[in-house]
Amino acid sequence: MNSKSSARQKIRYRIRKKISGVAVKPRLSVFRSNSDIYVQLINDADGLTIASASSKDKDIQAQKANKTDKSKLVGTAIARKANDLGIKDVVFDRGGYIYHGRVKAVAEGAREGGLVF
Repeated sequence: MNSKSSARQKIRYRIRKKISGVAVKPRLSVFRSNSDIYVQLINDADGLTIASASSKDKDIQAQKANKTDKSKLVGTAIARKANDLGIKDVVFDRGGYIYHGRVKAVAEGAREGGLVF
C-alpha cells in the first residue's frame, strides 16, 4: 500500500474503534473516490446496511453540477431515505477523510435533510 492510503487506513481504524452504529442510531459511512461519493447507513450490531446513496444514482447523475454540489445532493438523498425508515439520529463516520470539501458537503446535505449528528 502506498503511504497516503495506508495513512487513511490507520485513521479509519482509529475512528472505527471509537464509533459504531446500532439500529436506532446507525453509522453514516462515507466513501470518496476520485469521481464519485458513496454513503451508507450501517447497523454494526447486525452487520447490515440499512440504506445507501451515491453520486451514481440516476437522479443525482442527471444533475449538471460539480462534485461538491453532487455530494450535497447525496447527503439530502440519504437523509430522505433515513426519514422514510424513521431514523433521525446517526453517527457520522468520515472514513478517514478530512472533514472538508465533498465529505463536509455530504454532512451538510444530510443535516439539511433532517438528520442529527
